[in-house]
Amino acid sequence: MTAESAGLDLELLQALWPWIALLTGLVTGSFANVCIHRIPLKQSVVSPRSRCPRCGSPIGALENIPVLSYLALRGRCRACRAPISPRYPLVEATNGALYFGLARVLGPTPAAAAAMVFVTALLVLSLIDYDHHLLPNVITLPGIAFGLLASLLPGPPTPLEAAAASAAGYLALFAVAKTYEKTRGIEGLGQGDWKMAAMLGAFLGWQKLLLTVFAATLAGTVVGLGLMAFRGRDSRHALPLGTFLGLAGIAVVFVGQAVIDWYGGLLRG
Repeated sequence: MTAESAGLDLELLQALWPWIALLTGLVTGSFANVCIHRIPLKQSVVSPRSRCPRCGSPIGALENIPVLSYLALRGRCRACRAPISPRYPLVEATNGALYFGLARVLGPTPAAAAAMVFVTALLVLSLIDYDHHLLPNVITLPGIAFGLLASLLPGPPTPLEAAAASAAGYLALFAVAKTYEKTRGIEGLGQGDWKMAAMLGAFLGWQKLLLTVFAATLAGTVVGLGLMAFRGRDSRHALPLGTFLGLAGIAVVFVGQAVIDWYGGLLRG
């Protein structure tokens, strides 16, 4: 292989990489839907095959093409015509778009692959917590380990920074939870939130972890005040912090460093 042909192959890979990532993200998004539905029920995510929740009819391969099958079936089961939740294609499309964006920003690199795993895990955790107020150990604990391994790749955070941020995230939310429980007499944050903070710290490092927690807290406060003002909820209404942490973490993956650099510039100015 000549240097010229190698250069052309590299250019072709770089041109195709975002679209390969998009397709991979759509397929992974379909699997994410399975995880969101089955993990809280303690069911296998491998078998049996996906079925219609209404009639139990197995979903064939041609009916399981991300997004396209939903559109072709007009959002209904082929067998019983029961409506299919639009969340399924939305999760697939969102995951595909996230992978496409990461591929454009990070290129065909191991760091991009690690970030793709991370954002899918956050998406799954966000929706499980929204549905069940639950952050399963089967995702958060391997997520912490994977984040620490990912820190061995070039770029921030370093392994030491990742380990320190992971521990700090866990301990910080542990302290907040215990303080809230002692002062209010009720549980404020569950252990799943502590572990999710540790997972975020392992992947993002301490600066982006702080930004994630700040953004999640701000969003949760705004939503909570909105529910109190317009839905008659009171301050005791529990909000799924993991949902806000997950969505904020995804945003920070894309814009976190730019926000940190901007804020640092303000301080130096």
